[in-house]
Amino acid sequence: MVIMALDHTRDYFHSATYFFDPADPQQSTLPIFFTRFITHFCAPIFSFLAGLSAFMVGKRKSLSELSKFLLKRGLWLVLIEVTIVTFGWQFDPYFRINGFAVIAVLGFSMIGLAGLIHLPRTIILLISCILIFGHNLLDGVHFPGNFFWSFLHEANIFHFGEIKFYLDYPIVPWIAIMALGYCFGALYDQNFEIQKRRKILNILGLSSLILFILLRLTNLYGDSSLWVNYDALASSLMSFLHITKYPPSLQYTLITFSGMFFILANSENLKGGVVKFFGTFGRVPFFYYIIHIYLIHVLAMLFAELSGFGWQLMVLPDWILQSPQMKGYGFSLWVVYAVWIGVILALYPLCKKFDTYKQARKEKWWLSYF
Repeated sequence: MVIMALDHTRDYFHSATYFFDPADPQQSTLPIFFTRFITHFCAPIFSFLAGLSAFMVGKRKSLSELSKFLLKRGLWLVLIEVTIVTFGWQFDPYFRINGFAVIAVLGFSMIGLAGLIHLPRTIILLISCILIFGHNLLDGVHFPGNFFWSFLHEANIFHFGEIKFYLDYPIVPWIAIMALGYCFGALYDQNFEIQKRRKILNILGLSSLILFILLRLTNLYGDSSLWVNYDALASSLMSFLHITKYPPSLQYTLITFSGMFFILANSENLKGGVVKFFGTFGRVPFFYYIIHIYLIHVLAMLFAELSGFGWQLMVLPDWILQSPQMKGYGFSLWVVYAVWIGVILALYPLCKKFDTYKQARKEKWWLSYF
């Protein structure tokens, strides 16, 4: 949750953002590249852990109850994406840009999981692996202008009158990632030995990393963006790690999963103030997500006004990275990090207070939606 805010802060504050892709190995620098690269780990881990959490919630509910819970929660997230989240990104009262992004895809994945949980867990696992490992076989299949196909697999932009609608997060294989997380919930059964769980997760982390390296070195399969060996070591490294997120390629999933498995395996018993600090954001993720977008955007308006561009610059008729008027605005990377840290420190007391409120009022059903 905290790392995610770094990427969003960069979108609104970094001057280079409006001139080139931070992951472009021929134009970017290592600090800019890794500022973007580290945030790749966020979305797949959100989705995986959402599935794992659904399994844990299911221990207290019947399959029917869990299915209804996931369905309602999924529909709620889709609604929030196209209203509150979209407005937070743009501050445009006319909603000239909209779309299905990470919150919506989590919602659609929950809706899909609501049906999948009625299948045997081995079948869910099989379907998940087939979609994760096999969906790149469809990279060469195109149906121009087909909304349904773009919703499933191919990121695209559609125009409905004056509304520009982005499909940045095709549902496949995000739904598979969440379903896989649901299957992994069994590892966290109270009777499952911690040492055995750690061993399994470490093996999976190492295996994912090795498979990623092999696929990346050979350029055989798993990502439409091929690795190129440049004369400069930095450019070659960035090219090697320049993986496709929209939709998440197999190689993207492998490298992000490797980090996730290693963290899950070796952080379970960590305690102390640092853990409590970060855990606070994790216990109120939806609340934090909404608030952090609005805070970053308001700060960007303030910075635009103070730097002579005017706050109106930040009333965006299009996605910020697709807005030519943004060229010339922005600051150095160190400013991005300073603003990011300030945002996290400012949100911590709010998240802590809301977390305390939630914990003290567990009987209020509506709090589960926030």
